[in-house]
This record gives sequence, C-alpha cells and structure tokens, in this order.
Amino acid sequence: MKYLPIYLNDHYAGSTLGVELAKRSAKNNDGNAEFGPALATLASDIDQDRDSLKRIMERLGVSEDRLKASIFWLGEKVGRLKPNGELLQFSPLSRVVEIEGLITGVGGKLSLWRTLLELAEREDRLEEGELEVLAGRAEDQLLRLHALRGAAGLIAFRDDIS
Repeated sequence: MKYLPIYLNDHYAGSTLGVELAKRSAKNNDGNAEFGPALATLASDIDQDRDSLKRIMERLGVSEDRLKASIFWLGEKVGRLKPNGELLQFSPLSRVVEIEGLITGVGGKLSLWRTLLELAEREDRLEEGELEVLAGRAEDQLLRLHALRGAAGLIAFRDDIS
C-alpha cells in the first residue's frame, strides 16, 4: 500500500482536530439547553468515529502518524485565537464558526467512509456493513449540525439584520 496509509492518516489527524473542536464546542455551550446537549452528543459520536477509524487502520496494518495527529491537534488550539467580536470571551459568532468547522470535518469523514466502502469490494479487511453504518452516522451528524448551524446563525446575526 502506497497511498492508502497517507489518506487514512490524513483523516485520522483531521479527526483529532474534529474531536478537540467538538469537545470545545460542547464545553462552550454547556448549560445552554438549545445547543449544549446536542453538541455533547455530537462530540461523543465524533470521538467514537475516530476510534472506529483507528480500528480500521489497525486491521489494514496502517500505523498512526503521531506527528501528523499532533500537528492537527496543535492547529485546533491555535485556531482558538481567531477574533470573534468579543475581546476575551465566547460569542454567538464563535458558536456559528465552531459548528461550521464541525460540518466541514463531518463532511470529510463521510467522504472517507464512502471511499472505503468503494474499496471494500476488493479489500476483505474492510467490512461493508460497518462502513455503511459509519456513513449513515455521518449523514445523520450532518443533518443535526446543519440544524444547529441554522439556529446559531439566527441568534448570532439577529441584531445585524433588520
């Protein structure tokens, strides 16, 4: 295997960033009845999906590129420095940007599962049933995230539009 290990490690590193972003978003919305529970559930789901990817990599004999995962982890931390309209605190814009980041990550994850599903026809170590479940979960996550994004946008921009 030449390219598949690189591809899987790119997605694994991206999932590291995604898990951190999901946890941060859930924490930032803890106590908010509209967003908190939904984001906490999504954070747990995204973490479980990362574990599923790790198991698939192990079955394929692909080892984790710890440096790449560490760089993505650090990138998520640096991304927190983005201006959000408030000097030192969370803002409604922060919620929108975090959810949009999660949408991007989950969309990439869905593409991963679909790619692996296509490869499963020729690779016995890839289980079609497992990948179909994972793709379905990603589609469900995207639906939930888009609903949250819509609600977050209405809150963040309600005073900007008259």
